[in-house]
Amino acid sequence: MRSCLAGRIARRQPRVAGWIGKHLAKHGFRRLSVRPEHPGTDPAAQEAFKKNFHDIVAETLPQEARGKPPEVGLQDEARLGQQGTLTRKRARRGTRPRAPRDTRYKWSYIFGAACPGRGVAAGFVLPYVDTEAINLHLAETAKAVAVGANAVLVLDGAGWHGAKALRVPANITLLPLPPYAPELNPIENVWQYLRANKLAITVFDSYAEVVDKCCDAWNFFADCPNTITSITSRDWATVNA
Repeated sequence: MRSCLAGRIARRQPRVAGWIGKHLAKHGFRRLSVRPEHPGTDPAAQEAFKKNFHDIVAETLPQEARGKPPEVGLQDEARLGQQGTLTRKRARRGTRPRAPRDTRYKWSYIFGAACPGRGVAAGFVLPYVDTEAINLHLAETAKAVAVGANAVLVLDGAGWHGAKALRVPANITLLPLPPYAPELNPIENVWQYLRANKLAITVFDSYAEVVDKCCDAWNFFADCPNTITSITSRDWATVNA
């Protein structure tokens, strides 16, 4: 009796699972890749940051910058190199396509900043990340700020973003994100976009080639204002002049 009952239950399980899957799909649910989350992440702090973004920007701006048209900028760094990235490819169901992937360890860093409101971006490719490197990128970013404006540059809490030797241009104000909240920075989606469209499934023969491909990938993004705005815009990350 037990074996027959167990058999009937086992036969029903696939049908039940299929019904649940169809029901979830009907309501917009699907299996998605999860993103790692730091144990110290504070969802309440993130929601407060988004809800009060306009007021936070107003309080962050220096006195001399208040009254000027503000811009919202987004900044981050990404390491890219010979280890490379694998991405999805179209293939027949049931197969697993192969793709080349290097095992060497030379890499470079893309420093990127974008202004979704104006569709402009400023980038730098360097072999290291430290205060000197971020100073170079801030100087380059300052050139992209509209004349007479002050850019509020949203960035994470990396050590070099708050170093004593940091030289912040007069037309830029830094606005740190809440701790452990990289998902609040839309520039993170730019790295995903570049890895998927320009830097995946690639073998770099030398460090010079890594740098060249990183520059080409960033220019591919920076030369398209509509793409910049589409990827980096968020309803909450806006301010009024």
